[in-house]
Amino acid sequence: MLSYPVILTPDTNGTLLVTCPDLPEVTTFGEDEAEALARAVDALETMIAARIDDREDVPLPSEPGEGQRAVRLSALTAAKVLLYAEMRAQGVRKAELARRLHWHMPQVDRLIDLNHASRLDQIEAALAALGKRLDVTVKAA
Repeated sequence: MLSYPVILTPDTNGTLLVTCPDLPEVTTFGEDEAEALARAVDALETMIAARIDDREDVPLPSEPGEGQRAVRLSALTAAKVLLYAEMRAQGVRKAELARRLHWHMPQVDRLIDLNHASRLDQIEAALAALGKRLDVTVKAA
């Protein structure tokens, strides 16, 4: 669903340095490409969660440039990021979303908490309250 471009740069100590053009705060490394890309996902999720906690914008991914790789967020994380982005775009705060859904605030808090295993039907309900719908597709690997 959401794939962020990353740059892998050989470091002087034999590891691969990973940076992300869309989220400049993201920096990690790996002993090889597979480990670097796996750590990139973790670093992206950590930084996105921090931005959500700080009520900052979370940029949607750009297209990978030449020589860049893309790392994909899980479907659940992507749905939460898209929900948060839509709330920001519409100027809807968590309290307003809770009112629209007739939910308690902790329920809404969990919807945008990347560490909570929310149910997709709850994310769909929140998006519907914003006049949007979640669209899931299956593509060839």
